[in-house]
Amino acid sequence: MAFQRSRHWQQWAAGGAFAWLALGAQAECTRLVLTADPAYPPMHWYDGETLQGASIEIAKRVLTELKIPYEVRYLGPFPRIMSLAERGEVDMVATLKKTPEREAFLLYPKTPALSNPVAVFGARERPFEFKDRADLVGLRGGITRGNVFGGGVDEYLKEKLNVQESNSPESNFEKLALGRIDYFITGYYTGMALLLKRGDEERFVVKEPFLVDTPNFMVLTRNGKCADKLEQIDARLALLKKSGVLDELIRKSFQKWKSQPQMVEK
Repeated sequence: MAFQRSRHWQQWAAGGAFAWLALGAQAECTRLVLTADPAYPPMHWYDGETLQGASIEIAKRVLTELKIPYEVRYLGPFPRIMSLAERGEVDMVATLKKTPEREAFLLYPKTPALSNPVAVFGARERPFEFKDRADLVGLRGGITRGNVFGGGVDEYLKEKLNVQESNSPESNFEKLALGRIDYFITGYYTGMALLLKRGDEERFVVKEPFLVDTPNFMVLTRNGKCADKLEQIDARLALLKKSGVLDELIRKSFQKWKSQPQMVEK
C-alpha cells in the first residue's frame, strides 16, 4: 500500500512538473506584441504601413535597450485594441491613461511615459463661457469611443454631462463644425494635431483651463506573456526620463506629425 501511494505521488508530481513547465513555456516572453490606438496623433497613429508617434518611439527605445524582442502590430480601431488587451492577446499598449477599470486587466509602471492634458474644444462661431467643467452642464458634448481621461473627469461625464460618443476624433470635429455638438473633449495635443491635418484650425478654439492634466503610461497586459517585465520597463523609463531622452523622442514625433500629418483610418 505504501509502495502504491509512493508510486501515485511520483506520477502526480511528474505530471504536475510537466504541466508547470508547459505553462512556463507558454507564458515565456519570446516576442512582445506592441500596439496602440491608431487614431490619436501625435501620440500614436497609423500611417497605412505601421504605427507611428511618441508613444511608439518611447516603447521601442525602452524595449530595445532592455533587449526584449518585440513586434509593432496594427490591430484595428481602439475599442478592438482594448478587447485584445483584456484577453491578453497583445502584450503592451502604448500609451494609456490610468483608470480603476483598466487596472483590472492592465499593469501600469510607476513612471509615466508622457503627458497629454485633456482639453475642451469649441466652435469659434458658437462661443460659450467656460471656467471649469460645471460650465459644460446643459450643453451637448462629444468624446471619441473608448477614450478615458482620469482625474475624475470620466465620472463627471457620466453623472453630469450630456455626451455623445463617435468612432473617431475627426467625426467629432465634423459634428462640432456642423453645430451638432457644442464641445468636444480630447487630449490637447491630439486635438491640435488633427486640426493641423484638417487645415481649418481657425474655426475652433481651445477652452482654458484644461479639464485635467493626467499622465499616459506604457502598459502591459495582465493576461499577456510579458507581464513579468513590468519592473524592468519601469526602471528603464525612469532612467530615460531623467536623462531627457523621453522629452527628445516626444519632440521629434511631434515634429514628424507637423511635417507630414498623414493618418490612415480603416
